[in-house]
Amino acid sequence: MTGSLRAGRERACRERTDKDKIYIMNATIITLPGDGIGPEVVVEAVRVLEHVAAAYGHRFAFNEAMIGGCAIDAAGGPLPDETLAACRAADAVLLGAVGGPKWSDPTAPVRPEQGLLKLRGHFELFANLRPVRAWPALARYAPLRADLLESVDILFVRELTGGIYFGKRREQDDGDTAWDTMAYTVEEVERVARVAFEAARSRRKKVTSVDKANVLAAMRLWRRTVTGMARDYPDIELEHALVDSFAMNVLRWPSSYDVVVTGNMFGDILSDECSVLAGSLGMLPSASLGAGTFGVYEPIHGSAPDIAGKGIANPTGTILSAAMLLRHSLGLEAEAQAVEDAVEAALAAGARTPDIGAPGVEPLSTTAFTDAVLAQMKTRA
Repeated sequence: MTGSLRAGRERACRERTDKDKIYIMNATIITLPGDGIGPEVVVEAVRVLEHVAAAYGHRFAFNEAMIGGCAIDAAGGPLPDETLAACRAADAVLLGAVGGPKWSDPTAPVRPEQGLLKLRGHFELFANLRPVRAWPALARYAPLRADLLESVDILFVRELTGGIYFGKRREQDDGDTAWDTMAYTVEEVERVARVAFEAARSRRKKVTSVDKANVLAAMRLWRRTVTGMARDYPDIELEHALVDSFAMNVLRWPSSYDVVVTGNMFGDILSDECSVLAGSLGMLPSASLGAGTFGVYEPIHGSAPDIAGKGIANPTGTILSAAMLLRHSLGLEAEAQAVEDAVEAALAAGARTPDIGAPGVEPLSTTAFTDAVLAQMKTRA
């Protein structure tokens, strides 16, 4: 699967001009800004994608639709039919964030997060890629010692459409008992494990599978299945780790991990934990992928209602998600790398939003940080 994702696209048109050896990509990208700071960071990532299109001769069409709390208010549900139809007609989705205090009642029958789950389930986006990198320019300001962050580059591969988030659940009428079910099938585990093993082949050739096999039956099936899959990848080192010990060790020896594959809930929690390795939750992107090239790309942070509208949100995670969109859905590796290089160069040059601020460094607004990234892209063009 991973190889086909990197190799290119199935639906967008690629035209070749033999004279100049230029590849022109026509693509439709749906933006789902959502709630809170979502609209603020998505608009900045779109600016970066528009620059890529102009610089490399591509044609990107952007259409906007609703998801989350704003969709509940306007249409009565977190993922309107019109939004789903727009996504089906697109090549990729760039998403901001959902939720906020207005819709925070966990007992409400309709909640913003249901839109995300429905979107993932509808398109069978079973693999969530969450790269975690320690940026050298931020290392001395990170919560962990700088020496622990040297060479940290972890790819979390999170199973996204199974497990406890999608299992059967019930609350008793008396309110005294409730349960959620963690269920996995061999097929569900095999397909996400294959993504992890394939990814490891182009990295450091090591996979760590995280489970709770000493307690949970679903996790014993997980471990057996991943172990069986490893026979197809004799060139990849496989190790198993229990989720509780992994949560400690990934902060003690983060550079020892390469690709980490785990279930839905564990992947959600552990990748958020590892945001301290990057310096801030605002730094981390993600890609939700299925069997084809269509994907949903979003930062892993939430809607951050406390800073919404202040113009200080960190757009890095969304910009890097746009880079993943270029790579995985559009097959534009050089363009994706150019965006990532520009982000690193902007950080190295001192660009900071308040969440990654350093003593004596004036923090930039959301827009000004993107300006710094675009300036680096223009310098390197």
